[in-house]
Amino acid sequence: MSEPLLTIRNLKVAFKHENQWLEAIHGIDLDVMAGRTLGLVGESGSGKSVSSLAVMHLLNERVSRIKADSICIEGEEIKGYSESQMAEVRGKRIAMIFQEPMTSLNPVYKCGFQVSEMIMQHEGRKALRPFDELRAQGPGFVGKKEAKERVIELFKQVMLPRPEAIYDSYPHELSGGQKQRVMIAMAIACNPQLLIADEPTTALDVTVQLEILKLLRKLQNETGMGMIFITHDLGVVAEIADDVAVMHNGEILERGTVQEILNHPQHPYTQGLLACRPPMDVRLKRLPIVKEFLDGQWQGGKAQILHDLQITEEERKAHLEQLYSKQPLLKVEHLQTWYPLRKGVFNHVYGHVKAVDDVTIDVYEGETLGLVGESGCGKTTLGRSILRLAEPTGGKVWFDGIEVTALKGQALRDFRKQAQIVFQDPYSSLNPRITIGEAIAEPMCVHGFEKSHAKLRNIVCDLLEQVGLKAEHYDRYPHEFSGGQRQRICIARALAVNPRLVICDESVSALDVSVQAQVLNLLNRLKAERNLTYIFISHDLSVVRFMSDRVVVMYNGKPVETNEADALFEHPLNAYTKKLIDALPGREHHFSNT
Repeated sequence: MSEPLLTIRNLKVAFKHENQWLEAIHGIDLDVMAGRTLGLVGESGSGKSVSSLAVMHLLNERVSRIKADSICIEGEEIKGYSESQMAEVRGKRIAMIFQEPMTSLNPVYKCGFQVSEMIMQHEGRKALRPFDELRAQGPGFVGKKEAKERVIELFKQVMLPRPEAIYDSYPHELSGGQKQRVMIAMAIACNPQLLIADEPTTALDVTVQLEILKLLRKLQNETGMGMIFITHDLGVVAEIADDVAVMHNGEILERGTVQEILNHPQHPYTQGLLACRPPMDVRLKRLPIVKEFLDGQWQGGKAQILHDLQITEEERKAHLEQLYSKQPLLKVEHLQTWYPLRKGVFNHVYGHVKAVDDVTIDVYEGETLGLVGESGCGKTTLGRSILRLAEPTGGKVWFDGIEVTALKGQALRDFRKQAQIVFQDPYSSLNPRITIGEAIAEPMCVHGFEKSHAKLRNIVCDLLEQVGLKAEHYDRYPHEFSGGQRQRICIARALAVNPRLVICDESVSALDVSVQAQVLNLLNRLKAERNLTYIFISHDLSVVRFMSDRVVVMYNGKPVETNEADALFEHPLNAYTKKLIDALPGREHHFSNT
């Protein structure tokens, strides 16, 4: 058997906190073979990214301490390398794709220059500076013109459209998928032997995600490089990895080939990660969560879960019949939200972006209507237009017999007591300067629900407990909570004014699958307890199927298919719907098949 490309032995990483060293990585061993992909799987905080950053020597030395028996690349020990020695290794021998391309790319430099800089650093032996003439001559040096030609070839290799134009584009001018492709081009610019991909597809649509996964596999086949693919989603691992290591709390709990891990998981934590992903071929009352597996609740495995949690066809049919025997709570008729395109000194309108274009839907009381589609299809704009957060340019919206599009002033504010929204990013949804108790109480103060501070505090504490937090959290600030906890706070704030309709706009897309399962279960429990109606917006089809009674598929501002959720996923009629379903990663490895 050939020697590993990367060998890590007894890696330990500690961080300094209040003059104490707290160990985050507890002596892990890893091997990565050339031409193979190691999937490093686990929840946020498990140590996946920290381990990779330690290998690259990218952790802050003032607050971190790295110990290891050995870190070897092709048999060469790099554990004790200096910063100047590691600068030669990074990019040329080991490259990394970071999770968020917008923060990884410098917004003030054009994309082409940033990739050229990588080539010049390692092959020109001279950093390329903007607006400077490259004076290096002779063998071993790459000129400015040659560097540009190579970057354009790289952009073609990663299948970017209009590579010459993108060379001269700034990062903000590209889509999320295009920015990620630029990052991949930068990572492979010097033909590294090892590529570390840190959650490179987490924030992308399923179709773009599939393209990126195929691209990485294609590049690996062409170059023979080894790859570490970091993710929390075992479905993505099924598409890309050859071998898998499962991490939890800084330790590796289980390792093996991708078939062994996904089809015959041994550790309860791995079983929980698989089971908490919404299945595509059965409907469950709620999702099992990782903690239940660690506590030994599901020792009967798949059979026990299906016995205890599966919804039968008869139960589903009775639920839908009861749901649609009522009158619609919300009616949207030929809704349009167009944004003008302007040019010239006088801002002449020469066209429109038709974000929402002639949409007609009904939402019944107690229903969860799923809105699904790729980024830019108009899902979010439709949700905001219904609430009049984005002003429609045509059509009508009716809520419980009242025309929302005609409301003004106090009447519009009264409507918003009954219709709330949970935004995608809990980090930017909460004011960092006020406590979470004040943030939840704020809507009640705005709408005049309660003036007594003591009564308000009691209501907020009750809401916190309803969403799975504690009353003593009232006086804490947003930065003291995890992403999943912040999303629970945002849900509590939306429920503070006792709405009848809640629009969930990608409210779980940024969460780990384990935390996602907890939030989805919470949303369904609150819906039953409070008789809520949801519009659930997402690009994740498995989540939409689990949550929804009916699903609307949107494309270019228009609904292209509407059907009962199970029927739509089992028998899609529209070609675009079929494309979305086929792009879902790891479909054959959903829990009901493992």
